[in-house]
Amino acid sequence: MESRDKLTLPLVMAVGTAVIGSLQFGYNTGVINAPQSIIEGFYNETWTNRYSESIPQNSLTTLWSISVAIFSVGGMLGSFSVGLFVNRFGRRNSMLMANVLAFVAAAFMGLSKLAASWETLIIGRFIVGLYSGLSTGFVPMYVGEISPTSLRGALGTLHQLGVVIGILVAQIFGIESIMGNASLWPLLLGFTAIPAVLQCVLLPFCPESPRYLLITCNEENKAQSVLTKLRGTEDVSADLQEMKEESQQMMREKTVTILELFRSPVYRQPIFIAIMLQLSQQLSGINAVFYYSTGIFERAGVAQPVYATIGAGVVNTAFTVVSLFVVERAGRRSLHLIGLLGMAGSAVLMTIALALLDQVKWMSYVSIIAIFCFVAFFEIGPGPIPWFIVAELFSQGPRPAAIAVAGFCNWSANFMVGMGFQYVEKLCGPYVFIIFTVLLLGFFAFTYFKVPETKGRTFDEIAAGFRQSAGQSSEKYSAPEELNTLGGADPPL
Repeated sequence: MESRDKLTLPLVMAVGTAVIGSLQFGYNTGVINAPQSIIEGFYNETWTNRYSESIPQNSLTTLWSISVAIFSVGGMLGSFSVGLFVNRFGRRNSMLMANVLAFVAAAFMGLSKLAASWETLIIGRFIVGLYSGLSTGFVPMYVGEISPTSLRGALGTLHQLGVVIGILVAQIFGIESIMGNASLWPLLLGFTAIPAVLQCVLLPFCPESPRYLLITCNEENKAQSVLTKLRGTEDVSADLQEMKEESQQMMREKTVTILELFRSPVYRQPIFIAIMLQLSQQLSGINAVFYYSTGIFERAGVAQPVYATIGAGVVNTAFTVVSLFVVERAGRRSLHLIGLLGMAGSAVLMTIALALLDQVKWMSYVSIIAIFCFVAFFEIGPGPIPWFIVAELFSQGPRPAAIAVAGFCNWSANFMVGMGFQYVEKLCGPYVFIIFTVLLLGFFAFTYFKVPETKGRTFDEIAAGFRQSAGQSSEKYSAPEELNTLGGADPPL
């Protein structure tokens, strides 16, 4: 490994500080599930005090669904707003500013019981969704832009590691004996202020993205100074040259808007790949497992389903770490393919186990193994890779718009699965995971034929591959052999 490709303390601190935003996203994804019955009791009590009657079941179901789903609505809006911030204020300052939303959300959620208002809790969930949507854009972009090419995949995986650790922390804190009880649940929801304070303290000591400084702000001296600090060496000429080449390429392009991503043949293919990768993450069925795993474990006859759900969270975290160590060796495309195929097999096993549960008692153990395998394969590929590969597929100019579109698609699919799974499950019963199996196999085929390998390639090399491919498509002749190196065994872009 070259000296400029090593892990340095400033690089580790900058990535670690950014990933606090990922942890927040994970925490607020998982925190609402454990204390569901207790918060529903609060809704009922508040309704009774207001209207002198118990809350109707339909109203309670609606209020709870809104409380869960409004987080994803905020996430959609937040992710779509990423481009408004990052080019105007920079990557680091955008993350710093977003913490205002985390503090406001923590206040709304933490004080909702004192205010005797479910509206306050729902508003808080929406605001923390806005924050999380912004973070899912800011963090992968910042980490990708400050990382050396050889470490970009491994450090990019840390975003997903932050997410799964956040989910696990929320599951543990949500245990009744800790904070998942009638007196402490407002603190459980308001805990999101603590990581926000930590990130606000640390971010001012982290550098701005050198790519942003050089390419967007045209401040070469500042960019060189930041690179010297991040790489731990005075010789950063190779990094600077790569950025200058990318900057020169951008000067030949007009400003890239979201509409331009779909109109231009140069960007159409990478944005389509980016969207499909995000959909492969959310429509894989992983959130169906996370949102309803406790119920699945209950039907499987597990005595303490909450601990089995925490066990799934531990598996989730462990295999994200595995992905962190192998992504630069195995490559993004290979791991994504392995993950999708493994999830499809696990979904089939889960369907068989749930269908035979009443006839064969030991199938309850098979269903638990199937869920753990499903989660493990997700974190090998479909979990971490879609987040950071989007930043790799685009050069500096179109990157903010592309990440905004990809994030919006991710949150929209998340919302659809969260809202629709329970209804589809009622219709399909144990065979609901067959739907996800079909989707997973479809995404596997798409990845095999269309997704390029980005391991070890600079941003400009990847973008150049798509530019060359777009030019060849219009001229209707086959791609030269060098383009095939983008995807290993996959066909030309």
